[in-house]
Amino acid sequence: QVQLVESGGGLVQAGGSLRLSCAASGSFFRLNVMGWFRQAPGKQRELVATITSGGSTNYADSVKGRFTISRDNAKNTVYLQMNSLKPDDTAVYYCNANVGLFVGPRDYWGQGTQVTVSS
Repeated sequence: QVQLVESGGGLVQAGGSLRLSCAASGSFFRLNVMGWFRQAPGKQRELVATITSGGSTNYADSVKGRFTISRDNAKNTVYLQMNSLKPDDTAVYYCNANVGLFVGPRDYWGQGTQVTVSS
């Protein structure tokens, strides 16, 4: 069983910063691509950023230059540093990981953490 546990969400004023963390635990031999997605009320879940095990990153256009994704492979943890936050960034943020298991790769999701940006 693999678990992803997120932390770091909260309420912040526009222009502020937050750092999200997502720690993976359980029985697996590899974490492949990890990423962050978000879902605002009434909208579909959307990609925010991804990072490969080698450190290559990809960002949604809406967060480029403001958000930074990183990972600590020794701690099985992925981070999302969010700066210059805007009210449009308000959403539930979900961690995602493609996990290498003996039965093959599988995708897992965290439970989500609320980020609210006030104007």
